[in-house]
Amino acid sequence: MDNENPSAPPRAQSRIPGKNHPHEHPHSGVVHDNVRHSTRFTVIGNHLAQHPELSGLAIGLGVHIQSLPEGASADIKTLAARFPEGATRIAAALRELEAHGYLRRTRVRTETGRIVTRTVSCNQPGHRGTQTEHHGTAADAPTKPARQSAPDNRPPRRKLPAVPQPAHSSPTLLQTATDLLAGLRRADTRLLLSATDAGHLAPGVAAWLERDLTPAAVRDALIANLPLEPLHRPAAFLAHRLASQFPPPPPFRAPSPPPAVRHPLRNCDRCDRAFRSPTPGHCHNCRPDLPEAA
Repeated sequence: MDNENPSAPPRAQSRIPGKNHPHEHPHSGVVHDNVRHSTRFTVIGNHLAQHPELSGLAIGLGVHIQSLPEGASADIKTLAARFPEGATRIAAALRELEAHGYLRRTRVRTETGRIVTRTVSCNQPGHRGTQTEHHGTAADAPTKPARQSAPDNRPPRRKLPAVPQPAHSSPTLLQTATDLLAGLRRADTRLLLSATDAGHLAPGVAAWLERDLTPAAVRDALIANLPLEPLHRPAAFLAHRLASQFPPPPPFRAPSPPPAVRHPLRNCDRCDRAFRSPTPGHCHNCRPDLPEAA
């Protein structure tokens, strides 16, 4: 009768290292020390967290916005107050999210008639109300939606209000006005203008400059007391200011009379007395053509 070998393993060992050594870590790369969340968590797709084209700031803002509760503010000013990045970088990151379908911003009118911006966060680009099954893997990065040749049903662009016109056409003055308008976005990112809008507004700025105003004074007048709500048509807002606050012409200043001519001192050829005259000769008392000299 054979005896049982007590040192023999009860069953064959698996060749999968993870099963034989469940706590063995890889030698390099990321090691996850995860705890399963039961409250206060947000499910984020890998297509956003590992997006190959979005910047790190855009990915971070996308994750932050998806974690916000319904009705929370997600405008540029609120986000700039929350994060150390400035308003310009945050605005650029939001445009990235819009371009890839993670954000939609639309203008709506409230019951009181006020127009506000509504921000819609999309945790799955292209999803518009129908649930789709999605497995969060690194290969799930969504492709950009194909451009459709649908007819353009957008309303026609509204014309901008008229602006004052300069009395004299000067290319140098118009260039100064265009540079001034292009620099307004440094004071407030909402005043970012297109080249077409700047071309419409430049004559109005030139007309202000013609009235003895410096570029700094015109700039201060255009950006003073800006409204807190979003400027949906900054060019129209600036055109209204250029027309409604157009300054009067400078007061007329009569030209000052020319200074009196002061002739040099000369010595009289007859009496050697000093007198002032444009040419040498005799003084007033010695001139024979004067009655006093007789």
